Amino acid sequence: MFMDERIVTLFKRNAHHTLTYWSVFFSFGLCIAFLGPTILDLQCQTNSTLSQITWVFFAQQFCLLIGSSVGGVFKRTLFSALAALFVSALVISVIFAIIPLCNNVLLLAIAMAVSGLAMGVIDTIANIQLVTIYQKDSAVFLQALHFFIGFGALVSPLIADPFLSETGCGNHTGNGTEMMHHFRNMLRNSPIAEHNITHSEGGGGEEESIVHYAFWIMALINLPVPIAVLFLMYREQLIPCCPSGTPRLLDKDELAMENQQGADGPDVEQKEHEAGGHGDIFSCCQNDNLRGLPVSFFMIHILGGMVLFMTDGIVGAYAGFVYTYAVTPPMSLPHKTAGYLASIFWAAITAGRLVSIPLSYRFQPVRLLMFNLAGAIVTVLMLLIFYTSSIFLYVGTCLCGLFLSSIFPCMLAYTEDILDYQGCATSVLVTSAGMGEMVMQVLVGSIIQTEGSYSFLLCGMIIACIGFILFIGLLLFHRMHRNYLTGTSKKSAMVEEPVAEQNGSAKTEQKEEKESS
Repeated sequence: MFMDERIVTLFKRNAHHTLTYWSVFFSFGLCIAFLGPTILDLQCQTNSTLSQITWVFFAQQFCLLIGSSVGGVFKRTLFSALAALFVSALVISVIFAIIPLCNNVLLLAIAMAVSGLAMGVIDTIANIQLVTIYQKDSAVFLQALHFFIGFGALVSPLIADPFLSETGCGNHTGNGTEMMHHFRNMLRNSPIAEHNITHSEGGGGEEESIVHYAFWIMALINLPVPIAVLFLMYREQLIPCCPSGTPRLLDKDELAMENQQGADGPDVEQKEHEAGGHGDIFSCCQNDNLRGLPVSFFMIHILGGMVLFMTDGIVGAYAGFVYTYAVTPPMSLPHKTAGYLASIFWAAITAGRLVSIPLSYRFQPVRLLMFNLAGAIVTVLMLLIFYTSSIFLYVGTCLCGLFLSSIFPCMLAYTEDILDYQGCATSVLVTSAGMGEMVMQVLVGSIIQTEGSYSFLLCGMIIACIGFILFIGLLLFHRMHRNYLTGTSKKSAMVEEPVAEQNGSAKTEQKEEKESS
């Protein structure tokens, strides 16, 4: 069997929660990938330039970073966590529905900023909840969680593709391939879309965009996700308007634990919060108990976050600019042919995360991280060598997606395991990954504009190498932290032995006094 009975039992015990968190990550993926293929249609819709419309990417990623940073605030109770997930998933459906109504780039940027906030909250809460539920067994379930990002990101371009304009704003060069044209023509000739096709008097055709149908379809597809979260809240008796009924078994267990805490003394939950816990990034920085911790504790957080800053930055930059690289010299692929690269990249990420689910059970996260980082560097290096080969561009895009796919969940499981689930690794890593996507997209885009398309792959190579060097540093500080913990445990054992001896001698003296009396 792929999984032992213990893992299966854990999943069955928490199946409803786990499936709900997986579903909200589908919303995350659906929202993160639709901008790439629809960017030219949205440019026409908002009457903006390409440089103006690219700031929509920045607005989404910047607010995603803010949402990731403050998302940990909502994890304090199950009600607040599920309520935040419900609102965030519902906001994503609403944003999809109103995007066709945004007729200028400012309104579109505001809409995407709101969706970015919702995505950031989803990212932090779902990761924290799964790590909290499964702890040392979380690697398998985190891989599955991030598979649903890839799945949503794969579905989004496939839904949008049949509705994309063939001529953009009327200046299409005519170099497109015939792939997918039949499906698009079927949609455009259907009764629902026929009234949107207009013909000029001179016989040349210019069509209105029908991409708004794609956004409405995505809004409907995403709508079951907030309903699923609401149903989980109902099952957990967290909806105020619904009668609570008899206490659930979990409530009784929690009540017993609270009574035990009251009998034993200090509140255990408060102790865990003081020791770190999985809070938001700001509460982590304000923790008073951080003063006595070793340097290795902080460096594990920093280096883990920096590795994801680089690798998630590569994912964001590659997905955002591989199309630009493909259509410009020296590659100069037809626009429609190049348009499939983003779908191939997200499909590879989806497949990689699916394959990583059983692999994460068989292999330690650190081994998978080493393999994936080395594979990403080799792939980008081969893309640099064969920079004129269109065939290897597709092969390299697929390999790059496969190697980059599971780095985030592996890093999350690895760092949380090092810190024994007592730090703020989840919040730090999620925030760093979001910051990397935001910064690298802007940085790589500006370099491509000034230095040419070949710098796209060169930037990817440099970023990947820096990420690998930071990972080596993380391994070194892991060893330092392990030695620190070993030394601390030995010191505590040495202190406990004399105390035990003193207690034993005291008991012996008391016994002798009683016998003599």
